[in-house]
Parts: sequence; C-alpha cells; structure tokens
Amino acid sequence: MGIRIYSCTAGLVLDSDLADSMLKTLSYRAATLAFVIASWTVVCLGQVPGIPAGEGAAKVISLTGQVSVMRDSTPWALNVGDAVRPRQMILTGPDGFAVFGLTDRSTFEVYPNSRVIFRDNPGSWKDLLEVLIGRVKVHIEKLGGLPNHNRVRSPTAVISVRGTIFDVAVEDDDATTLVLVEEGAVNVQHVLMPTGDGKLLGPGDWIRVYKRQPLAAKQTDRGGVLQGAMRVAGDVLYGILYRNAQTSRPGGGGSVGGGGGSVPTSTGGGASPLPGDTGAGDPPPPPPPPPPPPGSN
Repeated sequence: MGIRIYSCTAGLVLDSDLADSMLKTLSYRAATLAFVIASWTVVCLGQVPGIPAGEGAAKVISLTGQVSVMRDSTPWALNVGDAVRPRQMILTGPDGFAVFGLTDRSTFEVYPNSRVIFRDNPGSWKDLLEVLIGRVKVHIEKLGGLPNHNRVRSPTAVISVRGTIFDVAVEDDDATTLVLVEEGAVNVQHVLMPTGDGKLLGPGDWIRVYKRQPLAAKQTDRGGVLQGAMRVAGDVLYGILYRNAQTSRPGGGGSVGGGGGSVPTSTGGGASPLPGDTGAGDPPPPPPPPPPPPGSN
C-alpha cells in the first residue's frame, strides 16, 4: 500500500518515492535547517573585509548555534568575520548553522550536525568541499557570465558544477548522498563505481547515490514539492533561531551576521565552551524595586 503524506502547509499529496526522499532529508540527525539568505548574503558580504585571494580562505558571513573549526585536532568556536583555511574541517552541533563567503562571491551554507572539509585538495581550489556527514547548500557564482568550475565531494559522489545552486546531504554512516538542484546544472558521478559521463541534473532534479549500487536514474521533484517542504521546514526553524538570537542581544536588537559580531555560540547541555567562544556571560542583576508612592506610609 503506497504511503500518502499530506502537507498541512501546502495541501499536497506526495507519492511514496518522493515522500521517502523528503522524510530522509528532513528527519536525519534532527531537523536539517534550510533558510533563505539570498538578500542577506549581498549585504553581509559588503560588511565583511575582503578575503586574501592568495590564501584561498572562506570567511564566516553569519552563523548561529555551535559552529567550530578543527585546529591542531581541537575544535575552535567560529565567529562572524573569522576565516577558514584550506584543509580545515568545519563542524556544526545540533543547533549550528553558518554561511561562508568566497572571494568570487560564491557562498556555501553548512547545516546542523555536519562535518565538512574546506578545500581538502591543496593542488586545486576547485575542489571546494568534502562533505563527510550532514548537509550543505552551495551557490556558485559565474565569473563574468562564464562557467565557474567547482567540485563538491562526498565519500560516494563527486558533484561538478559551473555556476548553480544545489544541496548535498550525506545521510548516514554508509555515506548515502542526496543531491538536489535548485538552479543551473550539475554532473554527478559515483566515486566507487564510475560509469560513463555520470548523470546530468537540471533544476528540480535529484538523485541519491548509494555506496554499493551503481548510479540510478535521476528523479524530478515534480511541482517543487521536495524543495518547498525543505524550505518551509527551514523557514520555521530559522524563525525560532532568529528570535532566540534577537533576545540574546542587549536590548534585543541587532541582526545575525551584521557588523556587530556573531550570535553567541551555544554549547548546549551545560558543556564547556570551546576555545574562541564569545558566548554571552551571566545576565545583569535585576533593577531595584521602585520607591513607594508618596503618602503610602
């Protein structure tokens, strides 16, 4: 009997294959955050100092929750404006999310419970990310209207792009990899079982790469149901995180990724803060009570 899932948000009925894809994507290792930052990215990139091109670094544009980078086998908390160097691993906790900017104005987002190595191939900056577990969203900008070749890898897949927006999620310990294209086109090849020219995916196409199986046929997200569901779930979670970030600032003001510094890093569960953590200290004491009204004695 086929699975029927009703979306209370969009009033849609999904077939079993698409429902399975959506559920795997949305439920793995807590809810994976998907939020819309297109308009914010342009503003924040303008506020963050330039990244030295020769170093091939990425710079933190905005973040929330626990986001760190490995330095000498030790996780160090990241803050807005920090640089991530080639061959460093980015780690996010269950509440962690960060947006990183590159010198060519491309960006990538790292979602909760992820482990991602930045530019692990020192011989080529085009090998952008190695996704070990978790999810990333990548936006590759074209260079003067020309293709901007980059690659994102997982233990089972290599995704080649020229200028596009797409998601990559490594879903389990067997490195099952989901690739979903939002805009442009990507080529997906199996790392362990390469065949021909791989699979070419266009807008709305998705494919799941299994460790011990050859590449299957690509699927089409008819009506944008999968992307829409991911976006709706991300919007809900982002709203919660944004409100938390606002209330954690003095006076409740400011914005995530603005020029005033990062959202305090959450260590959760009473854990010790990471090196470099700029989390908020103890709250100030409450003000004294007001004096009694005249003639009350």
